[in-house]
Amino acid sequence: MKTRRILLSRLVTAGFLMLAAGPMAGKALASDFPSKSIRFVVPFGPGSGTDTSARFYGTKLSELTGQPVVVENKPGGNGFIAVNHVLSSPADGYTVFIGSNSTLAVNEALFKNLPYNPITDFSPLSMLMRSPAMLVVPGNAPYSSLKDFIAHAKSRPNDINFGAGSAGYRLMGELLNDTAALKTVYVPYKGASEAVTAVASGTVDYAFAEVTSVRELAKAGRLKALAVASDQRVAAAPDVPTATEAGLPGFEAYTWVAAVVPAKTPAAETAKLAELMTKIANMPETREFYARIGASVMTGGPREMAAFQKSEVDLWKRIVKQAGVEQQ
Repeated sequence: MKTRRILLSRLVTAGFLMLAAGPMAGKALASDFPSKSIRFVVPFGPGSGTDTSARFYGTKLSELTGQPVVVENKPGGNGFIAVNHVLSSPADGYTVFIGSNSTLAVNEALFKNLPYNPITDFSPLSMLMRSPAMLVVPGNAPYSSLKDFIAHAKSRPNDINFGAGSAGYRLMGELLNDTAALKTVYVPYKGASEAVTAVASGTVDYAFAEVTSVRELAKAGRLKALAVASDQRVAAAPDVPTATEAGLPGFEAYTWVAAVVPAKTPAAETAKLAELMTKIANMPETREFYARIGASVMTGGPREMAAFQKSEVDLWKRIVKQAGVEQQ
C-alpha cells in the first residue's frame, strides 16, 4: 500500500508539472521550428518568375534557419497539380506553396468550380515580389507607341489578337480592353514564352510579358516594347515608358508572387515562417536582386497580404464580368 501511495503521489506530481510546463513546452516546441528541410512547391517550371523567387527566398531561408530548402516544380493544370500536392501534404509548416497572381487570385475569377479556395484553404505568410507587365508587339509592327497601337486597334474591332500563356496574362489583355475601350481577341498558349515567341513571329499582334522575358528579343529588333504597366519605369528597361506616360493614365498590371501554407498549419509554425519570410523581404540584397531583373520586392506580413489578395480577387472578378469572359 505504501509503495502504491508513493507511486500515485509521484504520478500526480508529474501531472501537475506537465500542466504547469504546458505553455512553455509549446513555446519550446515552436522555437525548435524548423528542425528539418522545408519544401517550396512551385506551380510553374524552372526559370519562371515564381520559380526564381522560390529559389532566392529558399536560399535566404536556409541561411537563416540552417535547414535545407528544396524547391519542387509541379507545373500544369492551371496550377491545380501543385495546389493539390500542397493541400494533400501534412500541414506542419514544412510544405510552403509559392504561388502567383494566377493561382492565388485570377483562378478564383476564371473558374466556375475551382477545386480549391485560394483564400480559405491557405494561410498567408508574406508577399515576395511583383513584376510589371510589358506590352510588346512584333518588331515590324506599323506603330511604335502605345497611343498609335490603341488607335490602330480601335479602327479594327475584333480583328486584333493577343496571346497569353496563363490566366493572369489573359486577364491583363482583358483589362487593357476595358481601360482603353478596345475589342480584341484572345489566343491561348501553353506558356508565357510561347506567347512571346508568337508575337515575335507575327502570329499574334501583341502580348503582355515579364520584362526579363522580352528584353533580348527587343534588343534584337524582333519585338517592340510599347509600355510598361507600372507606376514607374523599371531599371531593367529604362527607355520604355509607363502606360501613363504613353497615353493611358492609371493602367497598371503586375504579376506577383507570394508564400502561403495550408490553412490547417499550426499557428506557431505559420507565425514563425511569416516572420522569417518578411525578414527576407526587408533585406537590402532582396531589393537589389529584384531590381536587377526588372521587378520589385513586396513587403508586408500575413495581414497585408490577405488584404492585397482579396483586392486582387475582386479586381479580376470585375474584369471577367465586364469583359464577358466565359468562366471555365
